Amino acid sequence: MKKFLCSVMLCCIAAVPAIAQGGTAPAGGAPQTPAPAPTDPLSAYVKGAFNQISRNLNGSAEQMPEANYNMKIGTMTEVRTFASMLGHIIDANYLFCSQAKGEASPATMRYETAKDTTKDQLVKAMHDALTYCSSVYDTLTDLTAMQMITPPAGPAGPARAQLRVAILMRNVGHNNEEYGNLVGYFRAANLVPPSTAAANAAAAGRRGN
Repeated sequence: MKKFLCSVMLCCIAAVPAIAQGGTAPAGGAPQTPAPAPTDPLSAYVKGAFNQISRNLNGSAEQMPEANYNMKIGTMTEVRTFASMLGHIIDANYLFCSQAKGEASPATMRYETAKDTTKDQLVKAMHDALTYCSSVYDTLTDLTAMQMITPPAGPAGPARAQLRVAILMRNVGHNNEEYGNLVGYFRAANLVPPSTAAANAAAAGRRGN
């Protein structure tokens, strides 16, 4: 746990630009004025990381043509279809975020194993799951991040107490991991994944194109 928290704090430090540097140095070699310390830097980092990957997950559900929702990569039977991969991500967000809230998951079905779900249904379900999670990320402070939470008991029995921020960072890490898998489906279908498309658009904007 100590190693995890150290890693999170290092990421927070890297994510807050030039805290100690301030702005451009004044003429004549005058000392720089330090920028004010950010409020709640840990929770600010966690929120930003969640919001960034959420854009890529929503974009993946929206931008993949429905004809490719049943595609697999390779021939192994245990490999998920693109639709099942989206369902797995939706289910996981409900699981992690309900744990972080200390409440039962509001999900009414398991999307990963659901049959005959349409693209529209999964796009909406992805938006709904990430919106549900947003409420706990958006209200997070450094104080509430460090609270110990005991999730509701599950099929395996009583759950152990955990740091709220640990649960939320596992969700961010899992979302990033599975988005990396979604990228493989886009590339296999000769399509540009959402994160690359956004980066290309930003670069074009900087060039004035």
